Amino acid sequence: MDEQPWTNRITTLFQIKFPIIQAGMVWASGWRLASAVSNAGALGLIGAGSMYPEVLREHIQKCKAATDKPFGVNVPLMYPSVAEIMQIIVAEKVPIVFTSAGNPKNWTGYLKENGIKVVHVISSSKFAKKAADAGCDAVVAEGFEAGGHNGREETTSMVLIPAVREAISIPLIAAGGIATGRQMLAAMVLGAEAVQIGSRFVCTPEASSHPAFKEAVINAEEGDTQMSLKKLMPVRLLKNPFYEKVRMAELKGADEEALTKILGRARAKKGMFEGDLTEGELEIGQVSALIKKIKPAGEVVREIWNDFLEARKNNFDY
Repeated sequence: MDEQPWTNRITTLFQIKFPIIQAGMVWASGWRLASAVSNAGALGLIGAGSMYPEVLREHIQKCKAATDKPFGVNVPLMYPSVAEIMQIIVAEKVPIVFTSAGNPKNWTGYLKENGIKVVHVISSSKFAKKAADAGCDAVVAEGFEAGGHNGREETTSMVLIPAVREAISIPLIAAGGIATGRQMLAAMVLGAEAVQIGSRFVCTPEASSHPAFKEAVINAEEGDTQMSLKKLMPVRLLKNPFYEKVRMAELKGADEEALTKILGRARAKKGMFEGDLTEGELEIGQVSALIKKIKPAGEVVREIWNDFLEARKNNFDY
């Protein structure tokens, strides 16, 4: 692999070697995964969305012990303990925070006042402008193909990335439907300066997701994921008996209250962390159809980077 650092606004902003960010996924992105990705020269993120505040503190401390490279924390702003989470992040001197699922104005100023770089995840040009206006250092434009909770706009990455690039001047990170270096190159050609990758890193030994879930992901084919629960918060799910239960309820016109009852509590934990492939909620992206092996996170980073360089060499004379 070409070990020469790739220099652009994102690698400079985060002080990383490669413009690759591992998404902070619930029930997958703990300190082991984040530190392994950061040690490989990319940016690892701890996913706070599935952690109580003190659990997050433990993961941050263990990540700092496992790597001397930059890492960050992803914080869904709808999190009920978001104030405590932010206080812990500041106290532990986390250098980078990715926020999502909420208004970036609420916390960007506080984080930046404490010397933290802030990136917000968006699903439209309108929200990209709001993130820029809020003072974010960069945005992640996440297309409809992405796993987990998704934007209501249903805009695919091929359309979203150039639209957001046109709308803002701050650095742009592409996400949604990216697992290979060739896809990374396509995103960069469309205007991105880095990529955020989630599903590919689920299928690593360092991810805290259950082995049964990882096996289900690598066995997925095209069409095996679907957006669901649009009346609550849209989420892309791997099809299983729980998904079918939701689908049938939605076909019958189930309202928000009925869907909330079906969803219940800790459904994502049951599926992705505990490995219940029947009754669990299995969040993963469309790109799962291209993931066929479980590999160490560092190897995934190297594979993506090599694939990117080869595709760039073979397709562009610059």
